[in-house]
Amino acid sequence: MQAQLDAFGFSADVAVSGVEAIDALKNASTPYKLILMDCQIPTMDGYVTTDAIRKGAVDSYADIVVIAMTANAMKGDRERCLEAGMNDYIPKPVDPDLLKEKLNFWLKP
Repeated sequence: MQAQLDAFGFSADVAVSGVEAIDALKNASTPYKLILMDCQIPTMDGYVTTDAIRKGAVDSYADIVVIAMTANAMKGDRERCLEAGMNDYIPKPVDPDLLKEKLNFWLKP
């Protein structure tokens, strides 16, 4: 994913757990604009992490755009992500064209 984002001209940081994601937001020297949230990450899964962000775990990020990325591509998974407070959904394996489309949509000026 990092290589794909680099190829599109985006910079990104990687957090391997929900706790790391929250810590990254808390300690950001430059504000983040969007989170690509894997739903199956350790410690706090993507649903719990998104819920914590939405409930103010990091005050200035309660409204940040969160795009779910999950290998769960069954009926109802997209709806579960949206109900958890995520703004959008990308199934895995990630289609680079779809990823670029979503990033351009959510990061448009």
